[in-house]
Amino acid sequence: MNIFITGSAGFIGGSIATGLVKKGHHVTGLVRSAEQADEMIALGITPVLGTLDDSALLTEQASRADAVINAASSDHRGAVEALIAGLKGSNKAFVHTSGSSIVGDASGGKFSDVIYVEDQLPEPTADKAARVAIDNLVLDAAKLGVRSAVICNTLIYGHSLGVKRDSVQLPRLLKQAQKSGIVRHVGPGQNIWSNVHIEDVVELYALALEKNPAGTFYFVESGEAAFSDMSNAIAQALGLGAARDWPLKDAEAEWGYEMANYGLGSNSRVRGTHARELLGWAPKRTSVIDWIVNEMIQGRV
Repeated sequence: MNIFITGSAGFIGGSIATGLVKKGHHVTGLVRSAEQADEMIALGITPVLGTLDDSALLTEQASRADAVINAASSDHRGAVEALIAGLKGSNKAFVHTSGSSIVGDASGGKFSDVIYVEDQLPEPTADKAARVAIDNLVLDAAKLGVRSAVICNTLIYGHSLGVKRDSVQLPRLLKQAQKSGIVRHVGPGQNIWSNVHIEDVVELYALALEKNPAGTFYFVESGEAAFSDMSNAIAQALGLGAARDWPLKDAEAEWGYEMANYGLGSNSRVRGTHARELLGWAPKRTSVIDWIVNEMIQGRV
């Protein structure tokens, strides 16, 4: 297939784009600079210079492609509208990337036993309402003749398969520990996130391009772990002392409001059955703790 992908210079999008090229697809990637364009060419990806604000360009590229993946931003409504405009009535696949912080509780590192499933999503918090509205816009595109999907990733671990980029969450804990010599988690670190390895994510996107029933929402997970366990695994990998609690205000000063409260300080516990039942997805990597202890540091040297 000829696939147009936004975010091809990022961790998720770059890994997906590289994986699809290896599967024999022709991939065109949106990039912001000539430097990023050179990175794409080296990976066998055809670059297109532009930004998510270039609506006419996005619509044109979407209309030319056999399928479209948005992996650049979960929060840019204008880009999603432009891509849908280029796909209306085509029955082509449009795979949009969201994230499971949409069910995050901003608990300050405290435990929650609440687990969400795909067909029973809660009302979003005020912080996440705009993102959920975009997810719903994508799902509703099924009524316009677009084979749309929302892939709602949980905490993604693993090393980039494409350009050398970091994932969002665990590398922040690692960098703070390397800088200070102390591994820290938000509050008591009892908060739990579902998680998934990047290689399994790439496989799911490839399956969704081929098999997705229009208007389907997917939680993407193959396990879960508490942040205290993940941060202590980082401490073990670095040869440091046990991870320590960190007051939320200090975590916000280091990582910002969004990352401290949602990315690292919330519970986001979900179960995904659609990927397994509708697409035949079978994740191969199921232990984030094993990956942190045995692979996280070595892969960054």
